[in-house]
Amino acid sequence: MAQKHETPSTKQNLFGKSNFILMIVGLIFLAIGVVLMAGGKSSDPSVFNPKEVYSTSRITLAPIMIIAGFIVEIIAIMKKNDQ
Repeated sequence: MAQKHETPSTKQNLFGKSNFILMIVGLIFLAIGVVLMAGGKSSDPSVFNPKEVYSTSRITLAPIMIIAGFIVEIIAIMKKNDQ
């Protein structure tokens, strides 16, 4: 029987350097959004402070950062590799 000689296949990475950079940027956006949403705690747990709970950074800025992070992650995954 004749032996089959296989040519070595070249491995091509699925993601390139720019994809990984965009993924890291997206993760940073997500982390910032989660930290902003967590916020600080009240010094007295029995007192409700609506200014602290309903602050602009918690109800507006944090969700925008999280959505932006997810959009950047989607772009990083869908971006075609430059190699």
